[in-house]
Amino acid sequence: MKMIRFTPLVLAFAALFCFSQEASAQVEIGVKVSPSVTSTRTIAKDQYNFKNDGAGVGFGLGVIADYFFGTNYAFSSGLLYNVKGGEVAYNYTQNVDGVTTNKSGSDDINLQYLEIPLTLKLFTNEVAPETRLYFQAGGSLNTMLAAKVNDKKVEDSSGDKYTKRFNTFEIGAVLGAGAEWQLGQSTKVFGGLSYHRGLTDVDDNYYSGTFGDKKVELKNNSFALDFGIKF
Repeated sequence: MKMIRFTPLVLAFAALFCFSQEASAQVEIGVKVSPSVTSTRTIAKDQYNFKNDGAGVGFGLGVIADYFFGTNYAFSSGLLYNVKGGEVAYNYTQNVDGVTTNKSGSDDINLQYLEIPLTLKLFTNEVAPETRLYFQAGGSLNTMLAAKVNDKKVEDSSGDKYTKRFNTFEIGAVLGAGAEWQLGQSTKVFGGLSYHRGLTDVDDNYYSGTFGDKKVELKNNSFALDFGIKF
């Protein structure tokens, strides 16, 4: 099962390698840091009172590469480490065979991912000397590296790692915009804002099992400030 989950990442690496061989003369490689505000979107019936109960602070860091296929157009990818999550809470009453049970709780979720963005970057012509704006849109393939709940990696009652609560693989959407400045012949710095929206459920049947409802879902959300340099 783990091998199946990693197959999209292997295919993505292969595609990026082949593309880079064809367009190596038009590749700009750099590093990026991305402090962010993260949260967890909850999808469930109103009766569960299941909700996002607070935002968290995340951080991203990694290598990026822009593969230009025109003066103002580039396929942008890379390899990034990113932290996501947020606090969720629930409170509901369940009646089974005349026995009433109240279930309530809250969890501060922290998920760490290795991400491969697959996006299109559109650049304007110079809006000021050595300055161009860019707009970015696409998706990302994300593999979970670690998970913590309430600042713990291991559940006290069972001794199991919290990674078992969450799906290993996630697909996300990325939207962003910013500016890029030319500092020298091949050196550029950039800064911008991006929105990352999880498209797939990160819950691996833990919360849906708690409620006995497969339609309960958790999805990641984050807003990030992106700063970096390309060489």
